[in-house]
Amino acid sequence: MSEDIKNAITDLGQTFNEFKKVNDERLDSIEKGEGTAYVDEKMTKLEAKMDSYEDMNQKLTTAEANAENIKSQLDELRTVVTRPNSGFESKQVDEYLNAFDTYCRKGLEGLDAAEKKALTVSNDSTGGYLAPPEYVQELLKEITEMSPIRSISRIRNTSARSVQIPKREGTFAAQWVSESGTRSETTGYRVGLEELPAHELYALVDISEQDLEDSLFNLEAEMQTEFATQFAVAEGASFVNGTSVGQPEGFLQNGSVGDIASGSNTAYDADDLIGLVHSIKSDYSKNGTFVFNRNTLSNIRKLKDGAGQYVFQAGMSLQNGVTNTILGHPYVEATDMPNAAQDASMIAFGDFRRGYMIVDRIALAVLRDPFTQATTGNVRYIARRRVGGQVIMPEAIVKLTQKA
Repeated sequence: MSEDIKNAITDLGQTFNEFKKVNDERLDSIEKGEGTAYVDEKMTKLEAKMDSYEDMNQKLTTAEANAENIKSQLDELRTVVTRPNSGFESKQVDEYLNAFDTYCRKGLEGLDAAEKKALTVSNDSTGGYLAPPEYVQELLKEITEMSPIRSISRIRNTSARSVQIPKREGTFAAQWVSESGTRSETTGYRVGLEELPAHELYALVDISEQDLEDSLFNLEAEMQTEFATQFAVAEGASFVNGTSVGQPEGFLQNGSVGDIASGSNTAYDADDLIGLVHSIKSDYSKNGTFVFNRNTLSNIRKLKDGAGQYVFQAGMSLQNGVTNTILGHPYVEATDMPNAAQDASMIAFGDFRRGYMIVDRIALAVLRDPFTQATTGNVRYIARRRVGGQVIMPEAIVKLTQKA
């Protein structure tokens, strides 16, 4: 563990201890009917300081899962591009990279015969050229590191437009039988297949012609970062609230996911969080992760259980790099989770790796459009990829909805 992280851990622990003292003062003042303006100001400053470490905490929380997901995607990418008829198997890496860079900078007219032959045309009707595997690798890394739901979900890679996933419907029922009795066939267990489609997602980037003419301008890095940011924002929103019509299904929109009502339609408390954790099977809750936005985190930091213990614990521990926890469980921030409001599901909890699946089609097509933005001196690039997302085991996830 680096010295910077150790210092941050120490400072966060001290700040949270001070935060608890000031919050206790605030609660005492409220109980006595006194004003809280002074302690509120101190609380705001302490919260801001704790928030300044939250990005580091989130990176530590998701680092291991992200590394695992990235490795899985890169392994699948290598498998896909080395298959017969993949379009890449006979091409030299440098040759393809150079040809793709020339196409992006100068268009088709800038390619010589060998470079045109090196590129692989997308088989989608909208055209474009497939980005080199190395380009896709870096893009996937950036998307994964920016997408919190990816870090806790199951990732499946495919070269097709959809995948078939097993769906268990019912279970066998155990039956009592005597030593010499007949063991008849039990009913109730069936396994079917469910399609999980990969929906098309596109992003636009405009690059000035002056930059394209500059040989020192890193076009590849510029496009990767911009595409990755747009893709991560769009898919992050859909993984939470997607309608499943032309886009992934959001886990908050799945009607089979458990829905626990808070004890009040104006607030939630520590008992609601405890009830949320205990509302799913221990097999799921032991690997459970909370999901909410930063405003909700601010509220949770102030909550105490019946024994007067804070449910939030400043982790980022010096021992084994343990991260901040709530009731002993990690959490991730998802900006698309709603704020607390009546009928809003502002907190989710569960074993998302078993409950939610994301499907990535390992291909990225890029189309260069020199005409649409020509009057502004820009060249437009259109990147297309396919992503799917769906709840595959609703019983592993539960949400807290603020209502009486």
